[in-house]
Amino acid sequence: MDLGRQTRVRQAFDTFFGPPGDTGERHVLDLFHRTAETVPAYRKFLGEHGIAPGDVETMADFRRLPLVDKDSYHRKYPLPELCRGGTFDELDMIAVSSGSSGRPTIWPRALEDELHVARRFEQVLVNAFEADRKRTLAVVCFPLGTWVGGLFTTACVRHLAAKGCPITVVAPGNNKAEILRVLPELAPHFEQVVLLGYPPFVKDVVDTGVAEGVDWSAYAIKLVLAGEVFSEQWRELVAKRAGIADPVRAVASLYGTADAGVLGTETPTSAGIRRFLAGHPDLAREVFGDARLPTLVQYDPASRFFEVHEGTLVFTGDGGIPLIRYHIADDGGLLPHAELLDFCARHGFTPPLGPALPFVYVFGRSLFTVSFFGANVYPENVTVGLEQPGISDTVTGKFVIESVEDADRDRRLRITVETAPGATADAGLIAESVRAELLRLNSEFAHYVPAERQLPDVELRPAGDPEYFPVGVKHRYTRRS
Repeated sequence: MDLGRQTRVRQAFDTFFGPPGDTGERHVLDLFHRTAETVPAYRKFLGEHGIAPGDVETMADFRRLPLVDKDSYHRKYPLPELCRGGTFDELDMIAVSSGSSGRPTIWPRALEDELHVARRFEQVLVNAFEADRKRTLAVVCFPLGTWVGGLFTTACVRHLAAKGCPITVVAPGNNKAEILRVLPELAPHFEQVVLLGYPPFVKDVVDTGVAEGVDWSAYAIKLVLAGEVFSEQWRELVAKRAGIADPVRAVASLYGTADAGVLGTETPTSAGIRRFLAGHPDLAREVFGDARLPTLVQYDPASRFFEVHEGTLVFTGDGGIPLIRYHIADDGGLLPHAELLDFCARHGFTPPLGPALPFVYVFGRSLFTVSFFGANVYPENVTVGLEQPGISDTVTGKFVIESVEDADRDRRLRITVETAPGATADAGLIAESVRAELLRLNSEFAHYVPAERQLPDVELRPAGDPEYFPVGVKHRYTRRS
């Protein structure tokens, strides 16, 4: 029996039950020094780069530290050495994310880590949805299993209930039939119902409920979404079908990852600003430097400290595997709170009031993946499907993966394939082959994406097609839509 662990868990609960802590930068340096002292892998990593931890005294020193990522750090050292003390002894839960080849990436965590992330759920459920005062049914629609979404979300929301919020959790996972079976029995006993899941799946649940005669407006529905960027038109459409009168306050997106749980949360402030910018593309381009509209969330620097590296995001955060300057490689950037609100004011818009926390915007996951129903779809998975007999001779091997919205705002996985000169390719055969390999290689795809959405839409284009396969230009296998 580890009595020291008991003490640490009690202290973590005391902190969680108390008011939020300091959001200054001093904690970042403290976390760095504690990680260098207690995590064998990070100590070796610094030594290999000729860095003495004692020389890192200021934030300027900190910002000169080398970045870490999966290849240079997580996969380089034995898994226990990535944890404090070089052991799993204090880590009681494992989450798994799928790699590009199907090789799992392991992320251990402790209950204390869940309490830390539960603060982010509190920001949404309590601050925006008033779940501290309203009897709330939280329906976890994320997949349940080794993946981070379902079990982590269930744990964090239950911690809010333990804190005193009148929240009851039911976790049918991404089982649409079970969700629609239990809701009519449970929802009438609560003042509001919160559906937590990946955007396309939650929309599918809402649409199926409408078709089956569910009166969503009677349930006072709220939505907590994660994993994908969605449009403001999508927010408006799903809110209307779910009987939601105020999409800004009742629909919240989370920026999360298996690496470190929830990194930031949409607030009424950030959602209001995003909707304003969606209606003013010229202003959005000025703010984000891109014609695309990213997810815009607020983050607590004392929980996850963000930096920007060459237009991509880097964060530092504690956890089962502490991560110092971890290059998550999502396209995005940072905006100070006062600066963004001043920008809005100069253009005649006042967003809803919220926490005075900085903003992080994110266009999507890495340049090399597409997110579909919360699952990473990797080019390597698709390549295997194109290399099968009867297909490989008819295509060049080039393709583009996109997650696109159809006319009904449903997400479709589209793969545009370049045909070999003089060859006749079979789009249906390619779609079946790619689906088979995605199911075989990609655990997230197999468990996150509903069976009826797993077959991609394959579009064939001739070799050298100027839109998708221009000659003389470095090819990119993914495209943001």
